[in-house]
Amino acid sequence: MERKLFTALQGEAATALNDTLSKQGFRRSQNVLYRPSCAECAACMSARIRVADFTPSRSQRRILKRNAHLHRRATSPWATEEQYELFRRYLDARHADGGMADMDMFEFAAMVEETPVRSRLIEYTDTADRDAGPQAACLTDILDDGLSMVYSFFAPELERHSPGSFLILDHVAIARELGLPYVYLGYWVPGSPKMGYKANFAALEIYRNGTWSDIGDPDGYDAALHPLSTAPIAEQVARINLPNGASVVR
Repeated sequence: MERKLFTALQGEAATALNDTLSKQGFRRSQNVLYRPSCAECAACMSARIRVADFTPSRSQRRILKRNAHLHRRATSPWATEEQYELFRRYLDARHADGGMADMDMFEFAAMVEETPVRSRLIEYTDTADRDAGPQAACLTDILDDGLSMVYSFFAPELERHSPGSFLILDHVAIARELGLPYVYLGYWVPGSPKMGYKANFAALEIYRNGTWSDIGDPDGYDAALHPLSTAPIAEQVARINLPNGASVVR
């Protein structure tokens, strides 16, 4: 059974709360921050790239070349029908049985637009055909110490060009341009085929046992057993440092 620790993200303290809890393994979904807190499993570990120490591998340099035709454009978080059409094609091709499979235009718009923090919808179009609409997109939060990739999607026919990895590589480039030290990738799960690609990035850190540390050998984690601290949930909540007296509930 899945269990999450969560808090509402609203009011004048929303930005500070998002910045603070992102550093402690939380993720944003619209106006909620959450972190897995399962009783018998700790497999979901927040991951981020240290931008200053990142160097692309040979295969990642090839990915950059294969996607060099894509032009980046950062916009306000405002949903369009073109974005939704791309989002639907992406879900139908890759996540047809997932929890977001039935999202309609209104729900998509809520995902993009309901943000109380500094967010951008970064679109990628083909330089040879700008009128063709976005080929890839990523909803991105701008934190005080990095970029948080909230959700990304792309045209299914581009899959052979590894667009998902390209989006991460380009966010590293954006973070460098902005002087931000980290790119937050969401959760990495040992042994998960869908999450495995995140471990291919150099200078990757994971949040584990209350601290960020190098991922080390991705194959060295036990994919079957993920013991969680036996501390009571109230004690776990008490260890979370919040700004301005904000509280976390579950």
